[in-house]
Amino acid sequence: MNPDTDSATLLEPEQATLTRPPPPLYRVVLLNDDYTPMNFVVEVLQRFFGMETRRATAVMLKVHHEGRGLCGVFPREIAEAKVTQVTRHARGYQHPLRCVMEEDR
Repeated sequence: MNPDTDSATLLEPEQATLTRPPPPLYRVVLLNDDYTPMNFVVEVLQRFFGMETRRATAVMLKVHHEGRGLCGVFPREIAEAKVTQVTRHARGYQHPLRCVMEEDR
């Protein structure tokens, strides 16, 4: 067999690409507090996570009743940017709303 046309040789670069693990993803989560108004949380979910009113309200209620709610799952850089945007926005309105990211497992 000719090594230039051997099928295993031709597939090696592709296989190396396919076996590379995907970059980790991160969950962006809002945490409950006793001061941030519910309508502000809904607005944050709509503005920064593109949620429609119904979905944003459901997530806000989950945060309110269970202490935390998932906003989305993103690559690291996007998750970091979302956390920063939400935190700055909340602080700009003097709300203590906390937004964190955690590795999606």
